[in-house]
Amino acid sequence: MNNTSLIYGLHAATALLETHPELVRCLYLQANRQDERISHLLRLAERAHIPHQQKTRLELTQLVQQAEHQGVVVECKEQPQYSEADLPQLIEKATKPDLILVLDGVQDPHNLGACLRSANAFGVSLVIIPKNNSVGLTPVVRKVACGAAEITPLIVVTNLARTLRFLQEQAYWLIGTAADAKKSLGEMDFKGNVVLVMGGEADGLRHLTQEHCDFLASIPMQGSVSSLNVSVATAVCLYEAQRQRSLA
Repeated sequence: MNNTSLIYGLHAATALLETHPELVRCLYLQANRQDERISHLLRLAERAHIPHQQKTRLELTQLVQQAEHQGVVVECKEQPQYSEADLPQLIEKATKPDLILVLDGVQDPHNLGACLRSANAFGVSLVIIPKNNSVGLTPVVRKVACGAAEITPLIVVTNLARTLRFLQEQAYWLIGTAADAKKSLGEMDFKGNVVLVMGGEADGLRHLTQEHCDFLASIPMQGSVSSLNVSVATAVCLYEAQRQRSLA
């Protein structure tokens, strides 16, 4: 299966077949499973002329090395692996004004998958993560992302500080998030070429990363909870960015 990736799970498979069937090469279904959700997947595959095969539960488990596949595996075209060298070309092709997401040290695959899904939903052109101290595109990330990992480019960079400086030189404003920031998210201007910079699960944005941001913003919190999970915080920030941009 060269140049392909495997996505498993009913929700992820359905999302990909409904939104981007052109990315799907083959649909694998558990042989003895018959219900409405499986029938819906079959109808989507047939409508898009996508081949499908039946396999035993054990064969599917061996295929994705994961037992929680829910009887569904999708073989799809894999997103090219991008590096720092590809960044100039990608931002040149992006529709302007552009919105980029940087995730500084997200290590939980569920969080990265959820961030990729939100990035795709709110019009982010590409996502950037550092090579070190970050989870990569694991099968769990792809499943949680529900197809977004195959659509939204993910760039892995060796030097995040250098990448942020390059983006500033290309006329992007860098907006980072920090709990102690003096300005709130709603006071930021997301209408131009903007890079949203989010921190990792444990300590948020590293100090060096904060220093490279043009602005720092906090998410207003009114309840007893003092912070949000990084994937939730990312979705909140991207929604505000999309809200402002839709009014521009």
